[in-house]
Amino acid sequence: MRRPLALTAALLTALATAPAHAHAAPRWVHTCTAPARADTASCDALRVVGTAAADPDSAGYGPADLRAAYGLPADGGEGATIAVVDAYDHPRAEADLDVYRRHFGLPACTTDNGCFRKTDQRGGTRLPRGNTAWAGETALDLAMVSAIAPRARILLVEADSAAVGNLGTAVNTAVALGAQYVSISWGTTENANAPTYDSRYFDHPGTVVAAASGDSGYGVNYPASSPRVVAVGGTTLRPDGSARGWDETAWTPGTDQGAGSGCSGRFPKPAWQADPGCDHRTVADVAAVADPATGVAVYQTYGGSGWYTYGGTSAAAPIIAAAYALAGPPSPGSAPASFPYRHPAALHDITTGPAPTTCTPAYLCTAAPGYDGPTGLGSPNGVDAFREP
Repeated sequence: MRRPLALTAALLTALATAPAHAHAAPRWVHTCTAPARADTASCDALRVVGTAAADPDSAGYGPADLRAAYGLPADGGEGATIAVVDAYDHPRAEADLDVYRRHFGLPACTTDNGCFRKTDQRGGTRLPRGNTAWAGETALDLAMVSAIAPRARILLVEADSAAVGNLGTAVNTAVALGAQYVSISWGTTENANAPTYDSRYFDHPGTVVAAASGDSGYGVNYPASSPRVVAVGGTTLRPDGSARGWDETAWTPGTDQGAGSGCSGRFPKPAWQADPGCDHRTVADVAAVADPATGVAVYQTYGGSGWYTYGGTSAAAPIIAAAYALAGPPSPGSAPASFPYRHPAALHDITTGPAPTTCTPAYLCTAAPGYDGPTGLGSPNGVDAFREP
């Protein structure tokens, strides 16, 4: 079992105090800058600062660690197509993914064997320009989908830009090309345009769209605030001596960092959500590891030079999308975001974590028994929570 951040000497020299931490922790950066214009998304990937690790096992959790932590099968995903939707081109995406999968003993997933496909937002081959910042996001998403559902086919749809309209078009294309599971690790401020975007790009009953809740702590982002998607929060995950073998707490390290959570100002509460302190849609639904201090290993050579530690709810969203794929396809017309609410006992309830933010009611920004904003109903404990009732 790998331990989080058994870092190389070069990376250890970059250690600093993360905001609101009482102990030394790795310093991380947002791979994507905040958008300069409204209705433009930013990716939610966080990369630990430092040079590339020579040993991937020192960079963070690998597939076996993640599957052990969440009680997931080792060879699942056969027959499923999982789409990753990101902005701009990662020209080395397939090659970097091949290195990741080879190192961790996962089956090959290439264009040649029909497992991997990359398209533009229209489903064609006119790929957008490259972008090294978004490439880190893409590399993270592809690695996490591979880690959890190694037998699934992967469809990478690259939007022309980070404009919500282009990314939304890419989501529609992913569904049209047959993906029943879509991973979205980006978001933007929820504004008056969100309901229009929602009906135009996210009205896909019977399709799992897992959206990262964001990395800026209390406050909701779109599309995670949409009732049509599975809003994915974040946790801190460490091995311990318990029966489970892992300790998991809410990832809430600071007033402006941590899993996004809260009450939507634009969308009504879905029928399957019943928390009392918000009469609109509440974020999140479920969660998985997101804290960069207990991050995951990713291989990246476009915008990088090898193995890095990544975190953010960008790691959690593809983990959850892939967990749904392990559980089997939703029926046409179903609302996959509602499934965990029918099976809450099939999740690890995350009840503790730092509480650096004050909100009312407190569960919207602080871990608590049962439902809470940062982690929703909890993290995967096998696949039963993601099966249709």
